[in-house]
Amino acid sequence: MAWLSENGILVGLALLDGLSYAAAVFMVAVGLNLVFGVLRVLNVAHGSLYAIGGYAAASIGLFAASLGAPPWLGLPILLAAAVLVGVALGPLIERLLLRRMQDREPVLQLLVTFALFMILEDLQKLVWGVQPVVFDAPLKWLGTVDVPFGQDAIPFTAYQLYVLPGVALATLAILAYVLRYTLTGRMVVAVTVDREAARAMGIDAAKVTMLTFTVGAVLAALGGALAAPTVSLVPGVGASTIVLSFAVVATAGLGQIEGAAVAALLIGLGRSFAVYVAPEFEVVVPYAIMVAVLLFRPQGLFGVAETRRI
Repeated sequence: MAWLSENGILVGLALLDGLSYAAAVFMVAVGLNLVFGVLRVLNVAHGSLYAIGGYAAASIGLFAASLGAPPWLGLPILLAAAVLVGVALGPLIERLLLRRMQDREPVLQLLVTFALFMILEDLQKLVWGVQPVVFDAPLKWLGTVDVPFGQDAIPFTAYQLYVLPGVALATLAILAYVLRYTLTGRMVVAVTVDREAARAMGIDAAKVTMLTFTVGAVLAALGGALAAPTVSLVPGVGASTIVLSFAVVATAGLGQIEGAAVAALLIGLGRSFAVYVAPEFEVVVPYAIMVAVLLFRPQGLFGVAETRRI
């Protein structure tokens, strides 16, 4: 019975960890997917926006704490830092770089966005150095809760249990509503489906593109800001996140918003169970899931095969 109880707790921890991890990855992947749907550009530098969002949130939070700010203020600081980073960098990157790359070869687009990623990585080291940056005030302030699981109770941080999944679900619901039931969302969908036809209908495709990229940048920065209380921010955190986000996007299907949530959950749970069952396969499992899906569904779980224009 003790063995059964111990393994039950491990399963519960794996489920909870996988849920919170999937929520953080989803924030980045859904922004990446949204941007690709409109621009048709896989933005490697998206991972840098995640890292900068985390660093900015931690820096502002630590500065506020040094001034004696109450711990609860850490939560709105995370949101404000993400919006600040996304609104400041999103339009700048889209206007000066990605707009010029929009009709170029995909290989050139990847090379240019990778170059931008490397520049932003060095910029992070220049501003924040190479020492770990930690801001865990929101995590400590919310404390832990006992999650019932079978006959046992699993202690888990309230921040990872409620805040991360809650923000991810709210983001998914808002995006789904906006894209389906608002005029702005319909314009985004129109530009995604056929940019030339959308222009012929009087839609300002350039403004829609900039708005979409800015929203994607805010989501990436928000993912980093929300992850800041749970991890130590170090150089390279953006690289690992963008690679995993690519796996989520490929598994879901390019341009799929709801699919990104399912794929993030699948990959997050797979990685979490690997950590507890076979830690040596932690890095492999997310990509093994992606490969398994693509072998049977080359367009992803929710992707639709498209005919190419000639």
